Amino acid sequence: MNIAVGTKNNTKVKAVKAAFHEAHYTIISSDVQPSVSKQPFSDEETLQGAIERATLAVCKQQAHIGIGLEGGVFIAQNGSIWLCNWGALVDREGVVVVAGGARIPLPAEIGEQLRGGKELAEVMDEYANRCDVRSNEGAIGILTNGAIDRTTMYTHIVHMLKGQYEHQKKGWTDR
Repeated sequence: MNIAVGTKNNTKVKAVKAAFHEAHYTIISSDVQPSVSKQPFSDEETLQGAIERATLAVCKQQAHIGIGLEGGVFIAQNGSIWLCNWGALVDREGVVVVAGGARIPLPAEIGEQLRGGKELAEVMDEYANRCDVRSNEGAIGILTNGAIDRTTMYTHIVHMLKGQYEHQKKGWTDR
């Protein structure tokens, strides 16, 4: 079974490979561009990006399943900015399942730069004094002092997508 991942980002592709590790799955990374902002700024926009990535990937690669993973931020009621991430699984028949992941508040100085129009990846590189944080530990890795990295965060989401999809395909007849 072919699974198209709507990105070439290694952390996200590794997350899909970790969840769909069985031999009968072939993982294909696919460079697709959702219509959302480069820096999604709400749960809704981040989720939309994940769904679009999955849909575009499954169509582009003619795969059985498409997986979209999208990271973003949102503004909480108290005005603080939080990290958020969403995933979507879309199959050829149009079944769509979604799942959200970890959420942590961002330091105020990061939030200020995001409000000023910068993308989180750029801000995190400056904040951590590192290059390409998004393709390595991610903001979550920096901000949790390595307790969880970006691949692990997304792997959790992909497991939820896979489990929901298998549950839907199985149906309620076994109950």
